[in-house]
Amino acid sequence: MRAARLIKMVLLLQSRPSMTAAELAGELEVSERTVTRDAQALSEAGVPVYAERGRAGGYRLVGGYRTRLTGLARHEAEALFLSGLPSALREMGLDDAASAARLKVSAALLPSLRDASHTAAQRFHLDAPGWYHDPAAPELLPAVAEAVWDDRLVLATYRRRPSGDVERELAPHGLVLKAGVWYLCARAGEDFRVYRIDRFTSVTVSQARFVRDEDFDLPRFWEERAAQFARSILRTEVTVRLSEEGARRLVHTVDRAAVEEALAGAGGPGEDGRRTVVLPVESEEVAYSQLLALGAEVEVLAPATLRERFSGTAERLRELYRRSGS
Repeated sequence: MRAARLIKMVLLLQSRPSMTAAELAGELEVSERTVTRDAQALSEAGVPVYAERGRAGGYRLVGGYRTRLTGLARHEAEALFLSGLPSALREMGLDDAASAARLKVSAALLPSLRDASHTAAQRFHLDAPGWYHDPAAPELLPAVAEAVWDDRLVLATYRRRPSGDVERELAPHGLVLKAGVWYLCARAGEDFRVYRIDRFTSVTVSQARFVRDEDFDLPRFWEERAAQFARSILRTEVTVRLSEEGARRLVHTVDRAAVEEALAGAGGPGEDGRRTVVLPVESEEVAYSQLLALGAEVEVLAPATLRERFSGTAERLRELYRRSGS
């Protein structure tokens, strides 16, 4: 346990000019006293860890010290090669750079671990696009990816319905691949916004660089915006009566968070085993297509227009099967 922590401490110091005891304690999840003891142990083992005292002090490695990746266990080496997304890297135009990096990492590993990339690739593969969708990389993705990596401003024209095209100067902070669709998270003016890259009609990468917002956390930002988007599109409510089977299957047809909240606020089942639920949905049209998949496990009570539509569909189905049977 301590050996792994010492290796991590060396790698942290190797990746930064210096770190305070508090920063190291936070990264290693130990006390500052433990950091002091670990630094002393590394120094005694020949690792040149230098402690600078004072308010601006901290720990750093001296003499350009570098450690090789010979301390990796097999499962750690295999996990390292799993961190790459081959198809995503290829779409961003980074497959050559990623291949070169993998070769360099492989060369630094112990001989017994150099097949880690092969064994990992044999066992796991990420296929990001959803079913029944042909994956297509946006034509302008490589240019956007270049701007993201180099912190360069871009002048982009964005197709926005129904108002038409708009032009924006963007500070591109990060890329997200969601269910086969690429998104750009960028600062426009003072605000951060999300853009679908396949809706860019032109992208010009500037030679000017922007100052990256150091507080910007891409995973957290995306999680918050995704949750906001999911809530924002649920603008209509429908009232339904669900069987137990219908309640179980509902999470597979409608937004899961909305279903869980609606079921939590609903009463228990009645004498017929069904419960009445008020469900937020995107629109009546969307609710019709989603709830239709539940068949007789759901009964629409309101709005009346949606109930009448389901009633008409049921009548047509009954007539269809009656004719087919005869």
